Amino acid sequence: MTQDISIRPKGSLLSATIATAIALAILVWLGIWQIHRLQWKEGLLAQIAAAERAPPVALSGETPKLFARVEAHGVLRGDKIALYGAEVRGDRMGAQQVEILDRVGEKPLLVVLGWVPTDAGQPVPLAGPRDITGYIRLPEHANFLSAADDLEARRFYTLNPATIAAALGAADAAPFTLVALRNPPGGALPPSGPEPAEALPQPVNNHLEYALTWFGLAGALVCVFGTWAIKRAR
Repeated sequence: MTQDISIRPKGSLLSATIATAIALAILVWLGIWQIHRLQWKEGLLAQIAAAERAPPVALSGETPKLFARVEAHGVLRGDKIALYGAEVRGDRMGAQQVEILDRVGEKPLLVVLGWVPTDAGQPVPLAGPRDITGYIRLPEHANFLSAADDLEARRFYTLNPATIAAALGAADAAPFTLVALRNPPGGALPPSGPEPAEALPQPVNNHLEYALTWFGLAGALVCVFGTWAIKRAR
């Protein structure tokens, strides 16, 4: 008489349990990390909203005030302009007009004045004293995906103030850029000139979706492992 004895290896169940526990811990940690990022981003957006309601603060010194509306007073040179980026609005190709603002007792400042069409010839530079309200952008650095700048034509695709300001004859410019915001009627920028930004930048806040995704994957993993373990036990 022959007796068949089926032996279920315990090692495979133990290995699967350990691997599942490690994967589950990673997924839950990623979900918790996204919750922390969500709280940080909500605080940042609240800070930006408060800055939109508050009056602009004077821009002075070397330390830029990020995520705030600032105001700089000076004189636009009006001799040279640079163009940054490429953007289609409606049926017209354009770019951001960039000039140098000279300030008393401060370093020259690179200013992004706003979008201008570039399909009808070279835009006209602005000149003269200006009070410009805007926000600060820190230097960008080109990578292998960045379009190549054209120094001779002063066309730039990376907002690096050192490179652009040097091309405009201001090698001693401040190491950051002021992006002009739209002024109220009668403001410092003429309505027929460049079209400034409408508001402070709003970072995308999709961390809740990411957190739910990670937690959902963790729940799915538990269900799959539980189903497999029950079937195996039977």
